[in-house]
Amino acid sequence: MSSEDIQIVDRQYGKNYVRLLHVKRHGALHDIRELEVDTKLCLDDVRDFTHGDNSKVIATDTQKNTVYILAKQHGVKTIEEFGTLLTAHFLKTYSWVLRARVYIEEKPWSRINADGRSHNHAFVEGGLGTFFCSVEQHRNEPPKITSGLKDLKVMKTTQSAFENFHKDAYRCLPDMKDRVFCTIVYAKWNYGSTQGLDFGRAREAVRKAVLDEFSGPADVGVYSPSVQKTIFDTQKRALAIVPQISEMSIELPNVHAYEYDLSKFPALNLKNGGEVFQPTDKPSGNIQATVQRKVSSKL
Repeated sequence: MSSEDIQIVDRQYGKNYVRLLHVKRHGALHDIRELEVDTKLCLDDVRDFTHGDNSKVIATDTQKNTVYILAKQHGVKTIEEFGTLLTAHFLKTYSWVLRARVYIEEKPWSRINADGRSHNHAFVEGGLGTFFCSVEQHRNEPPKITSGLKDLKVMKTTQSAFENFHKDAYRCLPDMKDRVFCTIVYAKWNYGSTQGLDFGRAREAVRKAVLDEFSGPADVGVYSPSVQKTIFDTQKRALAIVPQISEMSIELPNVHAYEYDLSKFPALNLKNGGEVFQPTDKPSGNIQATVQRKVSSKL
């Protein structure tokens, strides 16, 4: 087949999994950010693909070096701001770059508590999920920023049900008036405006909305009639708290925990009492929804 019979309709290239640890020192007090960065560039012609002409190619190693150099020159305040800094740099520095994309994940480090006090320079990894963001910017256009939260595993042992769903010849699942509800939260959201936005506070507010809507008050909790309803209520809460969010998607897989059938051991005279469960995640239900703010019509 001749090269004239086909055309490249999209292309990009870049560096994945660039790991960066940035330490900001305020005297004895240190702050850390550990990131994993992906960069992708799209050039203004396709000769690198069609003719093997590398004259405009900004090597993926150069892209990797840029991550470290900009971190040294500007620091890392939030992943969204650092991602925007990277896309702007690639477009400003290289006039033949048409589009820059950056994806960043931030490792969940927190300060070690020592004798009731937060440690100045010692940290422990792990916590309430992983924040991520993607930034895409085209030449002569503003950046499009998406923030997100993933790997946030939550569970509650009551105040969850799934009843009155469709009955037909294929159904064997009984109504569940009270069940263990366990899931791994994946959420991402777009901003209608980022002017004056504190990205750090915004994402913490979203995470709090997710946890509050899932758990409810500490003493009584909150009832969930379905995963679908929990997703929608979470989205309503998040958009109410962060007015700059224009669109939000949430995905919640069911991490099932089935009560183990102790009736199989009659000689032991054991009774099921909602205490012993067998967790399983495959197969699992997977529920997703995306919401947007309604645009008010103007007459």
